Amino acid sequence: MSDAIRTSTPIFVRESMTADRAPPVSNAGPAAWIRDNLFPTPLSSVITLLALLFLAWALPPLVRWLFIDAIWSAPNGDLCRAPGAGACWAYVWQKLGFFMYGSYPREEVWRVNLVLLSGAALVVWMLWPDARGRGGAALAFFTVYPVLAFGILTGSAPFPTRWLPTSGTGQLLWAFLYVVLIAGAGTLFYTGRLTALAMAMIGFVAWAEIGAWWPTLGLSHVGTNLWGGIFVSLLVATVGIVFSLPIGIVLALGRRSQMPIVRFLSVLLIEFVRGVPLITVLVMANTMLPLFVPQDWSPDRLLRPLIGVALFSAVYMAEVVRGGLQAIPKGQYEGAMAVGLSWWQMMQLIVLPQALVTVIPGIVNSFIALFKDTTLVAIVGIFDFLKAVETARLDPVWAGPSISTSGYVFAAFFYFVFCFGMSRYSLMMERRHAAGRKR
Repeated sequence: MSDAIRTSTPIFVRESMTADRAPPVSNAGPAAWIRDNLFPTPLSSVITLLALLFLAWALPPLVRWLFIDAIWSAPNGDLCRAPGAGACWAYVWQKLGFFMYGSYPREEVWRVNLVLLSGAALVVWMLWPDARGRGGAALAFFTVYPVLAFGILTGSAPFPTRWLPTSGTGQLLWAFLYVVLIAGAGTLFYTGRLTALAMAMIGFVAWAEIGAWWPTLGLSHVGTNLWGGIFVSLLVATVGIVFSLPIGIVLALGRRSQMPIVRFLSVLLIEFVRGVPLITVLVMANTMLPLFVPQDWSPDRLLRPLIGVALFSAVYMAEVVRGGLQAIPKGQYEGAMAVGLSWWQMMQLIVLPQALVTVIPGIVNSFIALFKDTTLVAIVGIFDFLKAVETARLDPVWAGPSISTSGYVFAAFFYFVFCFGMSRYSLMMERRHAAGRKR
């Protein structure tokens, strides 16, 4: 060999490495992927051919209706009602403001946009795996953001100003309470203990302080009866997702508790709510909640279904989390107790992190189901996105079969984008957490 030196013994020492050979064409590349995934067996080959035939039959007319023959611009529905017209995207564009905000005053929609954009920025910051300061983003999202969002959207002070002290002594005591709450919250949050309590303390301070100077902003009041569209659907889904997971964790722990009363109450709530459909829970929340509180404290018409959705989703989340808790080996509990950890420390540091990672698919599946179930709030008079689509199609200027169908196609695309996004994020987090467990 030209690149080897022959010695007195039958040994060859290679001075340079040979170039890597390309893999066989039959084992790599698009052809190999198609063979291995679409035609690995005779049955799979038949199914693949049938699927291709179905797509060849269904896709051309669908693409033609959605894009080629679609009406992209029109002042009214005349062009969309013409024979052979496709999807009426001009109708969707004309009604987009109504789909987004419902009856919210058009000169005030900047408030909705501000709330949605700031909330989306905090969510992306909080959920981005490699982002810095995710704890601060979570603290802002769960404490300060709800207070500001409520005040901006309604125009009302998020804290009743009549509760604030006016005398010098009262204001001094109020300032002292601020210092105590902020110091206590900072200590709890820094040490990683009782983080939820720390966020509640910061939220109370923010709520009270913002309420003190809020009237100076001069925002007009917008009642929740004018809220609607995509904005309300996102609000209901966000509230349900945010509250269902912590409440579900508490219920799951309560169901596995060694205290009989706690276990009985947790099981009773979970089985009772799971035994009825969501529509029943929404109707009960809408009609029964005002009966359990004084008339002056009656929940807002939008708050009632939010409570019902959060409670309904929480009991299903509790069963998902309970499955994760049962999947943790007994040795994890024994090891945590052997090193002297308390029950709360064991759950917070050892058990719950592993259990929640194990049931990520189930958690995200519950979130996706909740996001789609937000359409049911229309039954109790909440003007969500789907209700906005149904109302907009009654406009005689835009009446027509293909016109209303275009609105429902747009709604389907909206729900698909959000549900697909949650699914992809779930898969990404599964891969990141599974990397450390691979052997």
